[in-house]
Amino acid sequence: MSNPPDLQQLRDAITSGDPGRSMPALAALREVAVEEAVPLLLLGLEQEAFLVRSLSCAGLGVKRNEAGWQALVRAVEHDPDANVRAEAANSLVSHGLERAWPLLLKAFRRDDQWLVRCSVLSAVAEHPEAPAGGLLELASLAVDAGDGTVRVGGAEILGRLVKQGQAGPDDGEIASAARGMLQRLQADADHRVVAAALNGLQG
Repeated sequence: MSNPPDLQQLRDAITSGDPGRSMPALAALREVAVEEAVPLLLLGLEQEAFLVRSLSCAGLGVKRNEAGWQALVRAVEHDPDANVRAEAANSLVSHGLERAWPLLLKAFRRDDQWLVRCSVLSAVAEHPEAPAGGLLELASLAVDAGDGTVRVGGAEILGRLVKQGQAGPDDGEIASAARGMLQRLQADADHRVVAAALNGLQG
């Protein structure tokens, strides 16, 4: 059986300012209990290198407690790097979709970086607890976005809503609205969006 990681060595590596040392140390926190890992992940969020902050956010999606949640909320709202904000959004979902949903919607509305928006879309697109009404609202925002990749993500969610409507009567009204949006997207200037719309309509 291997020895547990030395927490002081991990702390020193994380705060070294050298991503080549910080990132393996952050990865090693998988072997550490939540109450010991989270303070070190929070230190990682204070580092200059965005890769270190991004990996820290990913870690806070695995090692979950209230301090980590609050740090992820701050990161998704205020971190200067889109990669970090995207990873924070993804990790918020790991803490529970119902709690994360209002923050994800707010982040999607406020943050026009395609990477952040696509992270939000992918985090909820296949989530079993995602509410159909919320997905329709998010998808409608996505298909109005300026970035084609974001519109594709929105079209894929609309396709899911159409399929759900076929599976049961409860979601019929939402499915009908989703189908109408997909039909309009067949005239989109981006061929990827058109393809996603056609795929969604074919069910």
